[in-house]
Amino acid sequence: MPLIVGAIPFGIIFGTLAEPSGLSPLAALAMSVIVFAGSSQFIALGLLAAGAALPVIIATTFVVNLRHLLYSANLVPKVRHLPLRWRIPLAFGLTDETFAAVSNRYLRQDDLQHAHWFYLGSFLAMYSNWVLCTGIGVMLGEVFPGMVNWGWILRCR
Repeated sequence: MPLIVGAIPFGIIFGTLAEPSGLSPLAALAMSVIVFAGSSQFIALGLLAAGAALPVIIATTFVVNLRHLLYSANLVPKVRHLPLRWRIPLAFGLTDETFAAVSNRYLRQDDLQHAHWFYLGSFLAMYSNWVLCTGIGVMLGEVFPGMVNWGWILRCR
C-alpha cells in the first residue's frame, strides 16, 4: 500500500505533462497501459518535447530499463515452475515497486508454489493505480491548461 500511495503523484504528474510534451490525452493513457514504466515514460516525454527521433527515444528507454534484467534474473528461480501463460504477464508487470514487494515476500515465504498470486496482486494494484492516476492527470491537464508552468511561476516569486 505505501508503494501505491507513493506512485500516485507521479502518475498524475505524468498525465498532466503528456499533452504539453506532444502526446494526445489518448496517447498518454495508451502509453501508461502499454508501456507501464514510469521512468521510461517520463524520459520519453522529455525526449518527445525536445523533438528527438523515435529510434533515440526507444534506445534511451531501453537502456534505462536494463535494470529489469537484474530483477528478472533474481526472480527466475521463484517463477521457473510457472507455465508461460503466467510468466509473460508477470514479466510485463515487473516494476521497481513490484520487485521490492515481491522479493520481500519471496524471502519470507518457504513455499513458493502459490506465491505468484501475491506477485499478480502487486502488479495489478500498481498497474491500475498508474493508469488511473495518468487519467486523473490528463483530466487535470485539460481542466487547468498551463499547469506545467506552475512550478516555474512559484520558483520565480
